[in-house]
Amino acid sequence: MNDHRPQTTPPDPESPRQPVLFYDGTCGFCSRSVQWLLRHDHRGVLRFAPLQGATYAALDAPHKPTDLDTMVLADADGVHLRSDGSLRALKHVGGVWRMIGLIGLGIPRPLRDAVYMSIARRRHAIAGSADTCPLPTPQQRARFLP
Repeated sequence: MNDHRPQTTPPDPESPRQPVLFYDGTCGFCSRSVQWLLRHDHRGVLRFAPLQGATYAALDAPHKPTDLDTMVLADADGVHLRSDGSLRALKHVGGVWRMIGLIGLGIPRPLRDAVYMSIARRRHAIAGSADTCPLPTPQQRARFLP
């Protein structure tokens, strides 16, 4: 039989163009955000790694933050912090989320980052720690880096 469905090639995890979202691996709010992105990134574009891990330690980026109060997105356009990282992650997810990311990036950065940092300071109170997380599927597990 001839299968007429489009063939998609999974993203190459070694590609420097593939975006990696670095997050606080001990933060419940951050872990829930990653779970949300996994559910909505139907194309499987984003990869994930904890800020405490070897992948982030090996990231060669000037002025790379050392604190855990920010998500960091590394993609083909560079390294993006705070609200830039979060909104660019939405762009990579695609669909309606891409539009929301683009609209969000149109808001002045100082205002976006003030809201982002307000949430970041309270993230442990909002969602607690990431003592337990749902086990990823084998396909999702391949998207996590050390």
